[in-house]
Amino acid sequence: MTVTPAARHLLVWMHVVTSVAWMSQALALFALSVHSMSTGDDSGYAMAELLDTRVLLHFANASAFTGLMLSAMTRWGYFQYWWVLVKFAVTLSQLYAGIFLLGPRLEALAHGTRDADPVLLGATLLMVSAIAFQAWVSVAKPWRRTPWGTRPVRPPVPAAWVTGLVLLAPVLDYVLATFVVGNPTPLFCVLVALLYPLWRARASRRDGSDRVVAARSRG
Repeated sequence: MTVTPAARHLLVWMHVVTSVAWMSQALALFALSVHSMSTGDDSGYAMAELLDTRVLLHFANASAFTGLMLSAMTRWGYFQYWWVLVKFAVTLSQLYAGIFLLGPRLEALAHGTRDADPVLLGATLLMVSAIAFQAWVSVAKPWRRTPWGTRPVRPPVPAAWVTGLVLLAPVLDYVLATFVVGNPTPLFCVLVALLYPLWRARASRRDGSDRVVAARSRG
């Protein structure tokens, strides 16, 4: 058994949309930074910071979360294939680079406490390139299985409420960050990502027990 086609299509759609949005916002940050560096007008940095904290971070979190859940809810798994592990590594590197490298520099430039910084341009271009590389990896699925890759096991079909919660988690996090906390807070995405493997393990044991009972009844 595997995730239903309709649910998988919705999750793939959400992953593609958020990834493209993440890439487009990174390009916008690059263009605004180039404008401020070439003209000396800090308004470009201010707009770039606004896009980073109000738009890009939300799409980045949603893209990472939906990619993680696509692996969890399908036969690809987390550690079966090198292309999945490479995507995870690149995504985590981008998120941490955005938080600790890109964000502070943008804030300082937007408030005029830092001079023009070429590192910012390189970071935004690197982010765009990394997302483009991940798109190629998702399509080509290169490389073999990892040494830990066993015969792929098809996960149990998620209940309707499980699939609904997975699709709703990024929306709930956006509402929480925008109207309650004031800062990007991927609370629901983290909770779902942590709790889903527990549900999957329990559902797999239940399905296994059902198959054993059915086999004994036929015998």
